[in-house]
Amino acid sequence: MAEEDSPQPAAGPLVGAATAGGLLDVLGVASVVLDDQGRIRLWSPQAETLFGYTADEALGRFAAQLLVEEGRRDEVLALFAHVMTGEGAWAGSFPIRHRDGRDVLVEFRNMRLEADNGRRYALGLASEQATLRRVERDLALSLRLVDQSPIGLAVFDTNLRYVLINPALERINNVPADQHLGRRIGEVLPFLGATTIEARMRSVMETGVPILDEFTTGRLPGSTGDEHAWLVSIYRLDDQASRTIGVAVSVVDVTEQHRTAVSAAHARRRLSLIADASVRIGTTLDLDITARELADVVVPEVADIAAVDVLDTILTGTRPGEALRDGSVRFRALALKSGYRNPAEDAADPVGEVTLYGPGRLVTRCVRTGRPVLVPRVLPADLPRIARNEEAARLLGASGLHSYLAVPLIARGQVLGALDLKRARNPVPFGQDDVLLASELAAHAAVSIDNARWYQRERHTALALQRHLLPQDPRTAPGLEIAYRYQPAGAADETGGDWFDVVPLPGDRTALVVGDVMGSGINAAATMGQLRATARALARLGLDPGTVLTHLDAATADLGEAMATCVYGVYDPHTRQCHISTAGHLPPVHLRPGRHPQLLRLRTAVPLGVGGVPFHTTSVTLGPGDELVLYTDGLVETRDQDIDTRLLTLTDLLAGPHRPLEDTCDLLLSALRRPDTHDDVALLIARALP
Repeated sequence: MAEEDSPQPAAGPLVGAATAGGLLDVLGVASVVLDDQGRIRLWSPQAETLFGYTADEALGRFAAQLLVEEGRRDEVLALFAHVMTGEGAWAGSFPIRHRDGRDVLVEFRNMRLEADNGRRYALGLASEQATLRRVERDLALSLRLVDQSPIGLAVFDTNLRYVLINPALERINNVPADQHLGRRIGEVLPFLGATTIEARMRSVMETGVPILDEFTTGRLPGSTGDEHAWLVSIYRLDDQASRTIGVAVSVVDVTEQHRTAVSAAHARRRLSLIADASVRIGTTLDLDITARELADVVVPEVADIAAVDVLDTILTGTRPGEALRDGSVRFRALALKSGYRNPAEDAADPVGEVTLYGPGRLVTRCVRTGRPVLVPRVLPADLPRIARNEEAARLLGASGLHSYLAVPLIARGQVLGALDLKRARNPVPFGQDDVLLASELAAHAAVSIDNARWYQRERHTALALQRHLLPQDPRTAPGLEIAYRYQPAGAADETGGDWFDVVPLPGDRTALVVGDVMGSGINAAATMGQLRATARALARLGLDPGTVLTHLDAATADLGEAMATCVYGVYDPHTRQCHISTAGHLPPVHLRPGRHPQLLRLRTAVPLGVGGVPFHTTSVTLGPGDELVLYTDGLVETRDQDIDTRLLTLTDLLAGPHRPLEDTCDLLLSALRRPDTHDDVALLIARALP
């Protein structure tokens, strides 16, 4: 073929010259041009690679003779003639004989060409069929995966504009695909932080380091539903020549897993709070402390502000839950807790104050129905039903109160009060999960509050009984100066069975008694009252102390399983003799001016109620200024020191300078009495006068 017969390229510079490595290079597309006689006139380098012949070996030779085995040449010539007639191109696969003798199945696209001089040529584009099929499979698989994948996929060019988006991402973004293509993220999804996202995409393009499974949450455009969650990954895309052509983004919807994790976290939080409540609520039988413990547990985990209010009727002893005729209820505020300083604190009822709640108050409805009252989103019209007055409503509005919840405190079928919860800083409104959690915490606390209420009532009853049974003012007796103290165990309301007595007897004599009934509470107080009355009656019979304790022992045995210790003495100012007998009690201390105090050496005996053991009487002379100190074990017994050490401490304290008896009582109680002791103390000091 002459040079002038060859097809000439168009004049002008090359535009968009590309580096090798593109898809055509992967396919290895060979170009071959035949003249109308079937001779090879053009032979591309790819043809040399595909068929094995160099250009020098191929140009000018008949293609059929060079590339086709003899048995199939007629078939090839017929196809060549068909193409050259211009009736149509031919496409298909055909086995070609390679220079090395092997057959290569080649995919052809053949068509006729016409030159400006009227000559006709045949153009053949060829690629090895195996390579072409592999690329076709890869492409088909990729397209099918992209289209049918449940993972949202998008491809962006180097200008970060959408060039591809699959149906899954259409659904996630809730925007049609055609509204993505050619646009940037901020134009399609303006609610996202497009500047930050694009900066990260550019970083991936520059460094090639992908971002994998980055967790993010949000709501779908135009959706009012729950929050969704996704895992987002960003990859750089390179072509076969390692040129960056954009980035790919994958978005995996993990909303269900996220909701499951959130639900599990809520469940763990709920269980943790309930477990915490079981440890922190009800540590004492003090009503006020128990209420504060409940408030401490729920703030700030459940609410920003919490108040614990109980019906005043449960504290006054009237029927619990009793309401006034108009439906109003009196509440007593027991605890108030806020997570931070805010006006809602001033709007709440002051702790300890009794307030009348009208029938329109939400908390009144809560205790009257025994059901929670939930206002997820508080409106201005709701404030008067929450607040106690107009000023309180104004303060609640100023605090930013936006959600309210009240749950009843119910124990043993009785409504005791309500747990009042408010949210102002926490932006999430109360929901049904909060109702369940608050109800469980309130139920646990209500039992502790009810226990404290009954215990407090029993303590008050026992204390009143004991105070009534103790002598009213035994400060004077012939020849004696008297001082005494009685302190209940622990808090001022707790009681036990300790007692003391000063009994006037004929002949200016005086009986001095200190005893301790084992146990505490109203039963111990009642037993103490019976023993004290019996001891007073026996004392007036003029019996010696040992005989009195013998009869008192029998009386104690008649009371059942009661037991008590007792020291009983009778002082005669004319003889200055004090006859003393003990029943398992700690020894009195004898103080004499100028000498170190000593414990009296009395013959020991078993406690009252054991029976069968005689009681002995010991005589002690009390000179002018001598003192006898009688006490119960609550003054000296502790868990961390033995009794001998404590008794030595007692005598050392009494060895100080002469002081008034009242001061001596105060000294002993302040120095020896432990604040956490669980036993009461009776102390009686008698000083012999000149």
